[in-house]
Amino acid sequence: MIDHPRDLAAWQRWQDGRRPLRGVRRTLTRPAEVELVYGGPEPDLVVVVDAWHASVRAAIVAALPHLEPARTLVAGPAGVARQVPWQPARVRSLRAGDVAQALAGARAVLGSGHHLEPGATVHAAAASLGIPFLVAQHGLLTPKAPPLPPRAHLLAWSEADAAFWTSGRDDVTWSVTGSQLLVDAAAAASEVADDRPVYLGQLHGAELPRPDLADAAESFCLAHHATYRPHPSERDRRSLRTHDRWRGLGIEVAAAGPPLREIGRPVVSVFSTGVLEAAAAGLPSYVDHPSAPDWLRDLWHRYDMQEYGGDPTSSPALHPEPARAVAAALVEAAR
Repeated sequence: MIDHPRDLAAWQRWQDGRRPLRGVRRTLTRPAEVELVYGGPEPDLVVVVDAWHASVRAAIVAALPHLEPARTLVAGPAGVARQVPWQPARVRSLRAGDVAQALAGARAVLGSGHHLEPGATVHAAAASLGIPFLVAQHGLLTPKAPPLPPRAHLLAWSEADAAFWTSGRDDVTWSVTGSQLLVDAAAAASEVADDRPVYLGQLHGAELPRPDLADAAESFCLAHHATYRPHPSERDRRSLRTHDRWRGLGIEVAAAGPPLREIGRPVVSVFSTGVLEAAAAGLPSYVDHPSAPDWLRDLWHRYDMQEYGGDPTSSPALHPEPARAVAAALVEAAR
């Protein structure tokens, strides 16, 4: 069960306690402006894109080509128009308080939740208008996952994930669409060209204390001559100092490299989605932590992730065309 099944404010306090600057940024950026990208004059399907990273692109943006542009309105932060695969009919920016009026003709909304802006703004507007809100899962679920929006419909990767994220809730529904991220990884099948492991960094993760994550990475890389591949979020001074210290210990810290599915090496991490991506692509992939807490071992079990030193993680079960299924669910909800 997740730690905050209903209380978004409690989840945000936990986030702010782990990463205080996030709370400061959230305070400074409200009220937010939302960029609206119209595919036609009277769209009735709303798609919220509130982040640019690959997992959100696979879960949310990949559904856009399967929707009728004339029916579709894309909402996001400034610049979201660049994520749209068709020529916009109109682009406008609105302050948070004006979004509900813009959604007056909408009949269903798709997003990744209501824990980030502008998802929070669009969800509030949709709730005030009684518009169904669908949430597409975009990554692995830990006990620290944000709560689902009230009365949402979850589009999950698996039945196990759906049961986990909706635990403690009686107001949300779910269906399984699978993961486009993993389907894309499987389509780019790779072969091992180098047996040295690549360790996927997670110093940005709030689920475990940063010193624990750093110690786990350092001990593994030294013991197995692994290359450390920083997470894209590891650009802060503290992370860069850690990388420099590791280089001094003889650990290779990789610069930006090819997509994970193309590296041709075994992959290891604490609980990165990249472990499943690598397994889907046919690469040996593993998890490792010298003192894994119970919740982490439960997560490894839910995703059938295997610890380093034994058999590799099996390729995850894949659903056909998840992005198309997500788009179809949105259209169905609008009926």
